[in-house]
Amino acid sequence: MKTTLTFLGAAGTVTGSRHLVETRDSRVLVDCGLFQGPKKNRLKNWEPFQVDPSTIDAVMLTHAHIDHIGYLPRLVKDGFRGPIYATHPTVELAHILLKDTAHLQKEEAKWANKKGYSKHSPALPLYTERDAERATDLLQGFSYGDEFEPIKGIRAKYRDVGHILGSALLDLKTTDREDSPKKLVFSGDVGRPTDTILRPPAQPYNVDYLVMESTYGDRLHDPEDVKSALRDALREAFSRGAPILIPSFAVGRAQSLLYLIRELEDAEEIPSVPVFLDSPMALRALESHTANLRDLNLSCRRKFLHGTDIFSPKILHLVAKQSESKELVKRNGRCIIIAGSGMATGGRILHHLRQHLPNPTATVLFVGYQAEGTRGRALLEGKPEIKMFGQEIPVRAHIRSIDGFSGHADYLEMLAWLMAFNKPVSRVFLTHGQPEASEAFGIRIREQFNWPVTLPREGQSFDIDF
Repeated sequence: MKTTLTFLGAAGTVTGSRHLVETRDSRVLVDCGLFQGPKKNRLKNWEPFQVDPSTIDAVMLTHAHIDHIGYLPRLVKDGFRGPIYATHPTVELAHILLKDTAHLQKEEAKWANKKGYSKHSPALPLYTERDAERATDLLQGFSYGDEFEPIKGIRAKYRDVGHILGSALLDLKTTDREDSPKKLVFSGDVGRPTDTILRPPAQPYNVDYLVMESTYGDRLHDPEDVKSALRDALREAFSRGAPILIPSFAVGRAQSLLYLIRELEDAEEIPSVPVFLDSPMALRALESHTANLRDLNLSCRRKFLHGTDIFSPKILHLVAKQSESKELVKRNGRCIIIAGSGMATGGRILHHLRQHLPNPTATVLFVGYQAEGTRGRALLEGKPEIKMFGQEIPVRAHIRSIDGFSGHADYLEMLAWLMAFNKPVSRVFLTHGQPEASEAFGIRIREQFNWPVTLPREGQSFDIDF
């Protein structure tokens, strides 16, 4: 059938993933993310959606990160009423993350009204918590490998892609041309083959068209083993007898940290000290990880069957209540405090930083990418003072980072994944990358495989034989 593929987001940028698949009779949206980062990106969230949401028949999600699901409540608010398909863990995580994002939208509008910096009076949130509830009511979950028909004439299937819990590549295949079926695959965000807790990306075959991310299209990861790097960083910090603060993303990163700390303790490579998980969202995500152990890698499942509580260091404290978090801020002595947000842009970690950044024996350990303009980046760049809560906080603590925790495959890992495809791809569309990363990765694909590669612009449409 004649099909049109339109890139409504994540084209020339790493955010706002939205891809529209249109057949003669139907419209399906693959991912429905928020634009994040610089203000010029965030303002796009307020623009009218490029097609009437009421005319979209279904939405299919690759995973639960906000740049892939965060616009769903607004889409529903503006008229979308169809089903939203995802894997079962993505459904669980979407309930958590969309509710939290709606709350943040409300708080930002409240703050804008209080400070009077919005040109709108009053400033309103992009969507409400009720909009988020209406969106999550439309979610339908599937297991990896389940086949279903989102629209007539197309068979859909999710395969594990190892980026976060529940992340998937989306495999779409025509069913109305038995003589020559065609396959369109959306990679989602491709994970690493050696992730701490997740399986390596599954291998698709017989792919005709591929929409692929290119976040690390021009970069290679540090080859240092992440567990050894964490061990060395913790040992060095423990020697000073003060708290170790770890700003962490709530989904995936926090759980990987708990897993590795437990492993290092069991191997007697680090002493057992109190570990505090101080993030309500990370606690709910931990419940999802624990409930979906079957979707973790073989090593995790083996340890579980052997009786190991894989996400529980020996002295673990789960900090749910705000009052408990306030008490924890006052704590001194050797301990590990894992709290959001991962780039120190908000969340409970800010209160810990305000307390401990002036302490020359404390340590702040970053385990994720720190975007330009964030407090995390400022700390890594050695700024002597950081502004928080209207105050300039002196930085005397030790600032460290570990690079190996990334959930994105680098360009060699992505090329190795493509290398196993069993036939040439008719066309590769590279998305979800900065222009220089996508261009570099496109050159590498052409040189290695001689496949046609397109770098779509935002709003650009392509007719494909699908």
